[in-house]
Amino acid sequence: MKKLPAEIVASALAVTTVLISLPPYHLPPWAIFISWAGTFAMGGPSPQNLRKIWPVLPVGSLFAFFIVLGFQQAATVFTGNAFIAAQMVILFCLNGSMMFLARIVPGLGFIPGMFFGFASYFATLFGGFGPVPHDPVAALGACIAMNALGPLYAWLKERWSAPEGSKLSWQGWESKA
Repeated sequence: MKKLPAEIVASALAVTTVLISLPPYHLPPWAIFISWAGTFAMGGPSPQNLRKIWPVLPVGSLFAFFIVLGFQQAATVFTGNAFIAAQMVILFCLNGSMMFLARIVPGLGFIPGMFFGFASYFATLFGGFGPVPHDPVAALGACIAMNALGPLYAWLKERWSAPEGSKLSWQGWESKA
């Protein structure tokens, strides 16, 4: 298979996220980009890195989901400063639990990946993305699915593109990248 310039491959993959974000599912394209970039930030889509990032992305999203549910429940009981304090306690306990889990469970030690999933969930929920806008459960499913695609996109980009900085030949056009 002839390798294409990295800019062509990455852009072609990026274009698919436009279709992903369309109704009726209205999936969050940035969740793909966050985990795609995260994969390259950790050194690229090697088998070792993929084994590190894929398990932790949904863990981060799940903990963000629990935080949202906790905040929603606290809002039915507390108001004003008491509600703010309750939110702080919920966030402290669940964030700390997530990080502790990363320390004690083999295979969940890539904490930045958890935070990629964590941030993607909040952006999905509060951005109104997913098949049911602002629904915590729908946002969780949409976020986990899209975060899972990011490392796959990183892998496809590497598989289909010529190495960075190499002399490329594509349909008669030559470039020194």
